[in-house]
Amino acid sequence: MPTSSRRRSTVTQTQPDLSGRLLRLRQAIRARKAHWLLVTNPLDVGYLTGFLGGDSYLLVGPSGLTLFSDFRYQEELAHLAIRARVVMRTGSIAAAVGAELGARRVRRVAIQSESVTLAERASLEKAARGVSFVPLTGLVQPLREVKDASEIANIRAAAKIQEAALLATLKTIRAGQTELEVSARLEFEMKTRGSSVPAFETIVAARANGSLPHYRPQGTTLRRGQGLLIDWGATVGGYRSDMTRTFAIGKWPAKLREVYAIVLDAHLAAASALRAGARTTDVDAQARGLIAKTGYGKHFGHGLGHGIGLNIHEGPRLAQQPPGTLLAPGMVVTIEPGIYLPGVGGVRLENDYLVTQRGAQCLCSLPLDLDWATL
Repeated sequence: MPTSSRRRSTVTQTQPDLSGRLLRLRQAIRARKAHWLLVTNPLDVGYLTGFLGGDSYLLVGPSGLTLFSDFRYQEELAHLAIRARVVMRTGSIAAAVGAELGARRVRRVAIQSESVTLAERASLEKAARGVSFVPLTGLVQPLREVKDASEIANIRAAAKIQEAALLATLKTIRAGQTELEVSARLEFEMKTRGSSVPAFETIVAARANGSLPHYRPQGTTLRRGQGLLIDWGATVGGYRSDMTRTFAIGKWPAKLREVYAIVLDAHLAAASALRAGARTTDVDAQARGLIAKTGYGKHFGHGLGHGIGLNIHEGPRLAQQPPGTLLAPGMVVTIEPGIYLPGVGGVRLENDYLVTQRGAQCLCSLPLDLDWATL
C-alpha cells in the first residue's frame, strides 16, 4: 500500500460517565425486582466499565462490581481495581463466577437472556449449585440507546475520520481497479487517521453489484459509465460511524441517475421528520412512501436506518414494522434509503444523525448531490 502524503493524526478519546451508567442500570435492575445482574455481553461490559477487550463477565451488585477476566488482560485492567473487584480466573469463567457467588452468599442472579447461550447457562448452573439464574432482557441495551456526551464525541470523531479517508481514497479511484483494492485503500486511510478498526466490513460494490445491499467486495473491476456504491465506517473509542455514498465514474447510467434523485428526496424527507417524540415507524414511512409513489417500492426492502454506537446496528431500529419506538434526545441513528435494481446496480445514501428535542443534527458533512458523486 503506498504511503499517504497526509500528516498522520491522533484521536483524543472522550472519557465516559461510568458512574452515571451504573446508577441507571441499578435502578433498572431494582425495577425488575432483582438485586444482582451477571453481564455477559462483551459490549455491555465495555459500556459499564470502559474495558472492551472481551472474554469477560461483570457481576453487578447493589453496591459493588466484580469483573471476571484472565491473564491476557491483567495489566490492562489494573486501573479498574479502584472501582471494581477484578478476578483473574485460572479455570473456566463459570467456575470463577460460581465461586464469587458462593463467597457472597448470593442465591438469585439475573442473566442477560439475549446473550447467554444454553451451554453457558448450563455451565453457570453446574458451577453455582443452589443459585437461581433468572433470564431477563432489556436491562443494558435500552440504556445504550441514548448517548451521553462522551459517546457522541466519539461518534463525531469517527465520522470525521471516515470522511477524510473517503476524500483521500476518491483521488485514487480509477477504472480498472478492483473492489478489493478500493476497500483496502479506504481502510488504510481510516486507520492512519486514528480508526482502530473498520466499523464493519467495508462495502465497495461496482457496477451491478450495487443491487446487493450487504455486498462483500471481490475482484470485480470498476468501469466508466457504471455505478459504484461505497458503505464504510470508522471506530473511535469503540464507537462506530456509518455512511454510504453512491458514485458513477464518468457518465451516469440513465436508470441510476433517475433513482439517485428519488433516493436523495427520500433521505431528506426522512431526515426532516427526525426529532424527539417522533415514532420510528413514522420516520420510515416518510422515505418509504415517497419511494413507493415513484413505483420503486418493491426495490427498497430493508429498514430505513438503525442506531449506532458500540454496535454498528443497535436500537432504535427505524423500520416499517409496528409498533416502533419513540425517539429521544441523544439517540444517534442512520438514515439510509436505497433502491436496488438487479442487473443494473443500486443507489443508497446514508448519514448519521443525532436526535434533538427540536429535530436532528447531521453528524456528516460530505455532499449528497449528484454532481459531487460524479467521479
